[in-house]
Amino acid sequence: MPVVTTLLPYLDFLLHANLHLRDFFLAHGPWVYGLLFLVIFCETGLVVTPFLPGDSLIFAAGALSVATGGALRLDLLAVVLIAAPLCGDQTNYWVGRLLGAKIPFSPKSRILKSTYLERTQAFYAKWGASTVVVARFVPIVRTFAPFVAGLGRMAYLRYVAFSALGAILWVGLCLGTGALFGNIPLVQKNFSVVVLGIVGVSVLPLLIGAWRSRRK
Repeated sequence: MPVVTTLLPYLDFLLHANLHLRDFFLAHGPWVYGLLFLVIFCETGLVVTPFLPGDSLIFAAGALSVATGGALRLDLLAVVLIAAPLCGDQTNYWVGRLLGAKIPFSPKSRILKSTYLERTQAFYAKWGASTVVVARFVPIVRTFAPFVAGLGRMAYLRYVAFSALGAILWVGLCLGTGALFGNIPLVQKNFSVVVLGIVGVSVLPLLIGAWRSRRK
């Protein structure tokens, strides 16, 4: 049961990101921009935090911007939330390039799982350099994609171009969708279901890949 107890706060934050983000904004005002930057940076920049809820948090931020009547500025959110994964990507890339071969990934590790690394490498085998863009929409893989790019010594300028494109598309889609639909009463009442739907669609490529691998 200790694992379940540890996961409960994370699951609560994931499924009720809109309420937690609203409460933080009411208590701390503009510091919410810093919180969002930190969470998204860590999810994309540190291989030890692939579990952070990037998609749902950006969606909730878009919804909150509309709910506050613009007090939480949508344009500023876009800048902060695009800058966060870009900075995270660069950090992760250079960690992979300089230290990747020395990091002890293991099938038994709870965080540094070698299976995460292998799945990301499979993405690169299928999608090539565009993995940096495609993986942005897939939890866990988006955390390891920059690391593997650095480990494989992808040309840095090419990597930055794909990284920037992925960040713009990802944030634009999640933030824009949150602003458009996040405050519809039906969505607000069933936010947990919406989050599960977002997560489900995001991990679908992983599930399909795993199923195909088992068939082969």
